[in-house]
Amino acid sequence: MPKIEMHVHIEGTMSPELRWALAQRHKIPILNYRTGIACQSLLELKGLYQLLDDVEEGGVEGGMPRFFALYYGGFEVLRHEDDFYHLAIDYLQRAASMNVRYCEPFFDPQGHTRRGVSLAAMLAGFRRAQLEAAERFNVQSQWVMCFLRDMSPESALDHYLAALPYRDMIIGVGLDSLETDHPPLLFGEVFSRARVDGFRITCHCDVGDKDTLRKIDQVIHHLGGTGADRVDHGLNAVDESMLLEALKEKGLGLTICPWGYLCYSGEENVLDRVRRLHSAGVKIAIGSDDPAYMEDVWLSHSLYLLRVACGFTNNDFVKLQRNAIEVCWAPEDTKMAIMNELALFSTNLKTLERRRT
Repeated sequence: MPKIEMHVHIEGTMSPELRWALAQRHKIPILNYRTGIACQSLLELKGLYQLLDDVEEGGVEGGMPRFFALYYGGFEVLRHEDDFYHLAIDYLQRAASMNVRYCEPFFDPQGHTRRGVSLAAMLAGFRRAQLEAAERFNVQSQWVMCFLRDMSPESALDHYLAALPYRDMIIGVGLDSLETDHPPLLFGEVFSRARVDGFRITCHCDVGDKDTLRKIDQVIHHLGGTGADRVDHGLNAVDESMLLEALKEKGLGLTICPWGYLCYSGEENVLDRVRRLHSAGVKIAIGSDDPAYMEDVWLSHSLYLLRVACGFTNNDFVKLQRNAIEVCWAPEDTKMAIMNELALFSTNLKTLERRRT
C-alpha cells in the first residue's frame, strides 16, 4: 500500500549502528546512563535501547525522562553536514522500503544550535538527502521545524527568523519536547508570525499529559490566531465530545503513534481510543514517532498492530491513507498521484479478496 508519514522525528530514527559509527568518527564517548561510564561496544549501546516494562511506573522503566535522555543523547554525534545527511538518508531509504511516497519529518534545530552546530549545516545535510531520496527512492519530502517547548519563546522566534531563507524545503512549524507546564499559547507570537508568512502549523499534545484537553483546545481553536492545521498526538481528544466535533468540523488531522504511547505514556486504553477516534470519523494518520527508541517499531509495524489488536480491516487501512493524503501538506499534484495509486491498490485488493472467497 502506498503510504504517507507525517509524524516522525528525524533525530528519533537514529539507529544504534549509525550513532556508534558517528561517535567513533568524531571520537565522542557515548555515556551509559545506567553506569555513568562510556559505552565500550556497539552491543552495550544497543542494550540501552532495549525497553524494560515497569508496572508501577506505567510504561517503560524511567518513562519520559529515560526517553529524553536517550533522544537528546543521540544529538551529540551530529556535528557536520555529512552527519545530518546520513541520518536523513537512512530514514528516507527505510521509508521507501515501506512504500512511503511522501513524508514530512520533524527536526529540532535548537537541540543542535545550542551545541554550536549551525542551522546551515543541518539543513544542507537534510537537503542533500531530500533531493537524493526523491531521485533514487521515489520518496518526496518536506520538513517541519519544531521548537523545543522547554526553551524560551524568544529562542523559538530567533530560530524561526533564521530559518526563513530555507522555506523552500520547510513546509511548516511545530512544537515538541517536554510539554508539562509549557502550553501552546506560550509560543503564540512565533506561530502567529508563521501563519502570516504562509507556513503550515501543528503542535504536539502529548498523551495523558497534565491539562492535555485544554492544550488540545488551544491548538484547535487559537494557535496561529485561528487554530492549527493539524494536531500531533492529541489522543485524549476522544474523551471530550466538543473537541471531537471541532476536529471534524475543521477537518483537522491527528497524527497518532500508538506504539509510542504503549511504550512510554502509561495511559490506559490506548488502542481503544485509537479505534474510537477512527470510528468517530476523525482524520487520524499513523506515524512512527521515534522508532529507534521505541523498540525499532516503524509505520508498517504500527499498522499491523492495529490489525491485530484493534481489528482494523483492509478498508480501514485504505481510509487511514486517504486521511493522510488529505491532511498532509504535499503539493496537489503529489497528492493526486498518491491518491490514484491508492485507488488502484484498493481495486486490486478487492479483486484478490473476491478470488479468495
